[in-house]
Amino acid sequence: MTLADIQTPAVAVDRGRLFANLDAMQADAAAHGVRVRPHAKTHKSPAVAAWQIARGAVGVCCAKVGEAEVFSDAGVEDIRIPYPVNPDNAERILALMRRCRLSIIVDHPVVARRWSSAMTAAGATLDVLVKVDVGFHRCGIDPTGPTAVEFVRLVSALPGLGLRGLLSHAGHAYHAASEDHLAAIAHAERDCLIELAERAAQVGVEIGEVSVGSTPTARFSLKEPGITELRAGNYAYRDRTQVGLGSATLEQCALTIVATVVSKPSPGRLVLDSGSKTLSTDGARGFTPLEGYGLVFSDLEANVPDPSLVVARLSEEHGVVTVDGGVSRLEPGDRVRVLPNHSCVVSNLVDHVYLVDGLRVVDRLPIAARGRIT
Repeated sequence: MTLADIQTPAVAVDRGRLFANLDAMQADAAAHGVRVRPHAKTHKSPAVAAWQIARGAVGVCCAKVGEAEVFSDAGVEDIRIPYPVNPDNAERILALMRRCRLSIIVDHPVVARRWSSAMTAAGATLDVLVKVDVGFHRCGIDPTGPTAVEFVRLVSALPGLGLRGLLSHAGHAYHAASEDHLAAIAHAERDCLIELAERAAQVGVEIGEVSVGSTPTARFSLKEPGITELRAGNYAYRDRTQVGLGSATLEQCALTIVATVVSKPSPGRLVLDSGSKTLSTDGARGFTPLEGYGLVFSDLEANVPDPSLVVARLSEEHGVVTVDGGVSRLEPGDRVRVLPNHSCVVSNLVDHVYLVDGLRVVDRLPIAARGRIT
C-alpha cells in the first residue's frame, strides 16, 4: 500500500526522518553528558517512545496523568509529569507509582503540603521537582523572589515527598527573534536554575537534577554546564515552526498531512479535505512572520513546498488554499502533502498515523494516548 491508496486526510510519518531525528538528539545529548527524557505529547505513541528509550532515553514526560497511564500500561518504567497535577488525583498517582518510577512538579506551598499529606497517609514517597519560571510566565516559582529558596527548603523537608531537583520550560523561546536570542534564552534559563540551586545548597538543600525542555533551545541548552536533563519533545517530528526558528530543516520534518483537493471554486482557490480538525488552528512562529496554516507540497513526491499555495483559511473540514498568481494546475482528486505549523497538536487529532518509507506505507501506529487530557 502507498500514500496514494489511503483514505484522506491522513497523517504520515517518514520513518527514516523520524529515526534520524531520534538518533541525532540522543547522540548530541550523550556527547554533552545530558540525559534525554523526551516529552511524549508530541507523538502520544508508545511505539515511538520505545524507539526513543531503545536509543538511550531515560524515560518519557507526559502532559497529563491520563497520558502517563497509557505509557505505563505500555511498559515505560520511568515517567515524569512536568505539569501541576492537582492532589485530587492522589489515588491515580499512587496507582501509577506502583507500576513505574513516577515524578511530578510542584510550585505552590498549599499544593506541596496536600501532596505530602496524601503520600504520608498512604505510606508512600512521591518524587517531585520544583517548577521554576524562567521567563515564560506560565507555571513555576519566581526564582528571584524572596520566598524561592524557602519554598525549595519546604519541599525538601515535607514528609512523603522526595525532592529530585529543579525543572523549567523556556516556552518563550518560541517567540525568539533570532538565533542569538534563542541562545540567550537558553543561557539565561541555565543561569536562573543554577543560581537557585546554589542558593538552596547554602541552606542545606542539595539539588540533584536540573531539567530543561524546549526543542528550539535544545541545541544551545545541551552546551550549558550544569544541565542534567533535556525534555524536548517536538524534535522527533519537527514542523514548520521549528523550521522557522532554525531548529530544523525541511528535510528533517518527519510528519505531514496527506490531503485531497476536493473542490476548485476558481482557478485561484482550492479546497483540501484537511481543515482545523486535522491541521489545528495553530499559527506558525519563526524569526520572520509566517503566513497560513501549513506549507503545501503540490504532490506526494515533491521535496519542496509550492510557494504559490497558501493554506489561508480553515473550517472544521475545509482547508482553503489561495493561489499566488491566480492559477493552479491542481484539480479535484489530486493529492498533496501539508507540513503543519505544529505537529504535536496534529498527533492528538487522529487515531493513528501511517509510518512510511517514501510513498510506501510500512506500518500504522495507533495514537494510544490521544485525548487523554485528564
